[in-house]
Amino acid sequence: MSINAWANAREMYARDNCAQQMGIEFQEMGEGFARLTMTITEAMLNGHQTCHGGQLFTLADTAFAYACNSQGLAAVASGCSIDFVRPGMAGDTLTAIAQVRTQGRQTGVYDIEIINQQEKTVALFRGRSHRIGTTVPGAKL
Repeated sequence: MSINAWANAREMYARDNCAQQMGIEFQEMGEGFARLTMTITEAMLNGHQTCHGGQLFTLADTAFAYACNSQGLAAVASGCSIDFVRPGMAGDTLTAIAQVRTQGRQTGVYDIEIINQQEKTVALFRGRSHRIGTTVPGAKL
C-alpha cells in the first residue's frame, strides 16, 4: 500500500463532485491500483429497472482515474472501452478494481473489472491514459 497513493486520492476526491454525488467510496489504493465501491440506488436505474450503463461506466472510469493518477502525475483518459456482462440491480454494492497493465513515460493501459457483492463480473473496462505534464494539485510524489 502506498501512503502517497492514498494522499493523492484524497486530494483528487476533495474536488470530485461526481464521485461524491454517486456515493463512490475508496476501499484500497496503491501505485497504479484502485478499488472503489458504489451502491446502486433507484436513481441509477434505467427503463428496464437495471443499473444504467452510464452509471457503470462512470464507476469504472472513476477507478481508472484514481489508479492512473495515483503516483501524483496528472493523467487523463485518451480512450476506453467497456463490455457489460450482467446487469446491476437496485441495492447491489459494486466494486471497481483498477489495475495498471503497462505504464510508460506518457501513456498507460489500465484494466478495470466491476464485480457485484457475489463477486460476479458486471462489466469489464479498458482505459488508455495520457500524462499531461503536470502534477495532481496537492499531490505527494
